[in-house]
Amino acid sequence: MKIIKRSGTEVTYDIEKIINAVRKANMEVVHKERLSEEQIQQIANAVTEVCNETNRSLSVEEIQDLVENQIMDKRAFTVARKYITYRYKRALVRKSNSTDEQILSLLEMNNEEVKQENSNKNPTVNSVQRDYMAGEVSKDITKRFLLPAEVVEDHEKGIIHFHDADYFAQHMHNCCLVNLEDMLQNGTVISGTMIEKPHSFSTACNIATQIIAQIASSQYGGQSISLAHLAPFVQVSREKFRKEVRAELEATGEPFTDKAVDKIAELRVKDEIKKGVQMIQYQVITLMTTNGQAPFVTVFMYLDEVPEGQTRDDLAMITEQVLLQRIQGVKNESGVYITPAFPKLIYVLEEDNINEDGKYWELTKLAAKCTAKRMVPDYISEKKMKELKQGNCYTCMGCRSFLTVYKDENDKFKFYGRFNQGVVTLNLVDIACSSGGDMDKFWRIFDERLDLCKEALMCRHRRLLGTPSDVAPILWQYGGLARLKKGEPIDKLLFGGYSTISLGYAGLCECTRYMTGKPHTDPDATPFALDVMQHLNDACAKWKAEENIDFSVYGTPLESTTYKFAKSLQKRFGIIEGVTDKNYITNSYHVHVTENIDAFEKLKFESQFQRLSPGGAISYVEVPNMQNNLDAVLSVMKFIYDNIMYAELNTKSDYCQQCGFDGEISIVKDEDGKLIWECPNCGNRDQNKLNVARRTCGYIGTQFWNQGRTQEIQERVLHL
Repeated sequence: MKIIKRSGTEVTYDIEKIINAVRKANMEVVHKERLSEEQIQQIANAVTEVCNETNRSLSVEEIQDLVENQIMDKRAFTVARKYITYRYKRALVRKSNSTDEQILSLLEMNNEEVKQENSNKNPTVNSVQRDYMAGEVSKDITKRFLLPAEVVEDHEKGIIHFHDADYFAQHMHNCCLVNLEDMLQNGTVISGTMIEKPHSFSTACNIATQIIAQIASSQYGGQSISLAHLAPFVQVSREKFRKEVRAELEATGEPFTDKAVDKIAELRVKDEIKKGVQMIQYQVITLMTTNGQAPFVTVFMYLDEVPEGQTRDDLAMITEQVLLQRIQGVKNESGVYITPAFPKLIYVLEEDNINEDGKYWELTKLAAKCTAKRMVPDYISEKKMKELKQGNCYTCMGCRSFLTVYKDENDKFKFYGRFNQGVVTLNLVDIACSSGGDMDKFWRIFDERLDLCKEALMCRHRRLLGTPSDVAPILWQYGGLARLKKGEPIDKLLFGGYSTISLGYAGLCECTRYMTGKPHTDPDATPFALDVMQHLNDACAKWKAEENIDFSVYGTPLESTTYKFAKSLQKRFGIIEGVTDKNYITNSYHVHVTENIDAFEKLKFESQFQRLSPGGAISYVEVPNMQNNLDAVLSVMKFIYDNIMYAELNTKSDYCQQCGFDGEISIVKDEDGKLIWECPNCGNRDQNKLNVARRTCGYIGTQFWNQGRTQEIQERVLHL
């Protein structure tokens, strides 16, 4: 059995430490009020029993709470006061410098929480350690100086989650849609060097990767680029190759035709597209930004984003090459092709590619093959998105965060060059449990928590106010998001809908079950779940009218926070069957991972919640190995096109370096009851020799997960 120290280090549980702590408090009171040795042993045994039954590693604070309760149960109130006083004095000592232990545990690489905090960061790497160290300082400053005490307190209780506090001290925003078109067509500046409009497709791809790296180091969230912005440069290369081929053939003195020139030039164009796409894939994977991970980038593939004709056909060729190279994968250190985490791919299903008689149907079949092998692309239905977004179809930022619809000063819809200011997430399960099932009390507490969320979100907004464009020239001065003057504040981009700010939510499933006694898929309970979602939207509409800021409801992609919320709920309310009895809570509006429901029913059910989650939503279906059943994959894709805006298929893509097994790596319990990954073929449990890829929050994770998320992955049922 393990416990987690305040530094995040995971150590073996030691009952003697509890006995010794109670003895120390016991010796400080008069003899007649002391506990007997037998009573002290009983206290320690009772705490140990609770720890064993909890099915997760408890923190030191949780164990000390249990000790306090046990002392009180023995009616040894004077001893309890001494024990509480000792805890308080120790807390004051720690508060004088609250970051030392965390930083030291990072450097020694034994901080268990940090090891599994982000499934795409390796905490043993120096650059990651440096980022985490800076994050600890930022979180400390944020808690002690920058945020109201109430926000900090409720964040630590798990009532809300104030995202990315490790970056809050800096004037940084969350995620964005990169205006790659502006930067390529009109030039940009990278590290003080002028970058002019490229004269070939391969150069455009090279510049794009440099832009991606710069932007990733200037913000903390994901970024998205569109292949449509690269497509025009295929024609630039085509014209250049025609001139080169003609000159080469003329130099031979042999007769030739224009048709021959075009054929040879086209061969060179295809080769350049292959090399350009390869450059983007390998550069994105191998680039290491200042926060110690590959850029969190999404590549958007939407044929109808460019005019019909040659440019659209060129975009189709680029898309085809992206899919082919992703199907192949990338080589790991052993030289075996595996599934990379990035770039994330999004493929738009549209009229010309969703039916067998469509011009680009073969491209959609290739996308299905890619999904079956590598878990991407994800799919946006042009038809359904246009219904929800005023006739527009556009990509999300990062894994699921969507911008609101916005028109510029020329009354034209604008999406690229816009961004999200930040996120605060509301724990819906805590609201339900706090109400005790009283419906009137539920809505009253809901409104109180929403007021708290608004204050926390306004803290994010105010932190960005007055930020000079000089903090990130690539974003604010050279076209990534804007072309402001040096020294000009970014304030005008924070109002009027140019950017968004997100009210996240989590645990709609468990919240509904607590309040109605039924899952939100039950027809009797669904109306309540929809009312909760509408209430979130009504709050955002009210705040938008008050502040002239686009607040938007966002289905939070909980990663480490799913475990944090679950632990907090268990601590505050105990174990409630179907509500707090897991080490995770359900992301956003999703059907619970253990609920038996088929793929089509799940997507249809969740589509009604996507409408009420305009700031971010994605649905998934869990499927087995589909590489030999592409017709089934295509059936799901067609269903997505007709029924839901944004969805994905979760397949498995694993590899054991020890024995070469390339099937699904299993999750098992070790001797301490901890969930670990194991090769079912050879029994290998060394995660450094296992390549495991799972989609956990809308994107693929490859560095393993905390115990809460691992349990959630283990308990997922198949939908197909």
